[in-house]
Amino acid sequence: MLNYISVLDSNTKSNQTSLPVDYINYDLIAGVDALEVLNVDSDSFIALQNFYNKHNDWLFGYLSYDLKNEVEQLTSNNDDGIKANSLSFFIPRYVLLLKGNTLEIQSYESKGDCQQFLAYQQLNWNDDSNAIQLKQRDTKAKYLEKIGVIKKHIQRGDIYEVNYCQEFFSEQVILNPQQVFLELNTNAQTPFASFLKLNDLHIMCASPERFIRKSGNRIISQPIKGTRKRGRNLAEDKILIKEFIESEKEISENVMIVDLVRNDLSITASKASVNVKELCGIYTFKKVHQMISTISSKVDDKINVIQILKSIFPMGSMTGVPKLRAMELIEQLEEFKRGIFSGAIGYITPKGDFDFNVVIRTILYNASTKYLSVAVGGAITIKSNANEEYEECLIKVRPIFEVLNFQCDEK
Repeated sequence: MLNYISVLDSNTKSNQTSLPVDYINYDLIAGVDALEVLNVDSDSFIALQNFYNKHNDWLFGYLSYDLKNEVEQLTSNNDDGIKANSLSFFIPRYVLLLKGNTLEIQSYESKGDCQQFLAYQQLNWNDDSNAIQLKQRDTKAKYLEKIGVIKKHIQRGDIYEVNYCQEFFSEQVILNPQQVFLELNTNAQTPFASFLKLNDLHIMCASPERFIRKSGNRIISQPIKGTRKRGRNLAEDKILIKEFIESEKEISENVMIVDLVRNDLSITASKASVNVKELCGIYTFKKVHQMISTISSKVDDKINVIQILKSIFPMGSMTGVPKLRAMELIEQLEEFKRGIFSGAIGYITPKGDFDFNVVIRTILYNASTKYLSVAVGGAITIKSNANEEYEECLIKVRPIFEVLNFQCDEK
């Protein structure tokens, strides 16, 4: 049994008519089996830089949201069911790169060993689907009350926007993570889907959002702010998209995060190289419409890989404006430790390029403790309607609930 697997699937065929510019590197990229592993909970960015410098190889893994505590003077003291490291990466024995009809395999193994390895790999598929009964950290009433608290902070001028999240969780869960991911990926078909297995930790992710990509000296970040459900038919879709495009609330949310990302990218950017390539573009996926912006910059060759990641972490789309005060309020108001949720999953290449998603629309599962976590949230501004924000959360998380056969009590 393989203990380390990372698969990142762009679902290109499903999304080829609805993708922003620069969205796709590969149709699918995977790192399989581990030669070396890095798990750390302190001085994480330094450890990652040293690990990368030492090996100068492919790295696959995640950055947790709680690395914020190493970027700013912050803490994370809320309930932690998953109990993951702050940062975890591995050097794979095999790297699989699929683009179009071409599959490239990179490995230190011989060609014969690679062929033998691929021939014996099978997905552990089980047709039995069990319903997972989830509990809520926030009741709907508590959620609505907290949105009111956030809006009072906005009225006082503490913040302009904050991404508030809630957790659905279950204990003593036994499930087949590979099967769950395959069903989730089929159900959602998002461009930054990922399956990550690190020993007993499993991440089944249907993210539509890129955090940050580096290609040569060029950086792009593509935050999502704004979600609408899909219509029952094309005519209803057109009406919903028109309302979406004209929504002052959604546009203001997106623009505020774009400004934040511009500022974050400017820390490592060459002079006058930060540009907004697309503002508030509307893109349609299988289950939702999303508002996506694209911001780019250029970096000097002397800027190292980890320095870039640290300078922009955590992502503005999952924190708020201003970022520090938003993160303080998130810790104060939320009732769970985000950990990997709203962090980033991705890879770093031997040439120093990288691509990371935003960990949203995700199931986290620790097989050793049998704890399962699903978190979801949204941006809260002064124009937010608490009931509508709650409904938007349910729209976002519905594909996961469908896979887990869970019926949410919306009262």
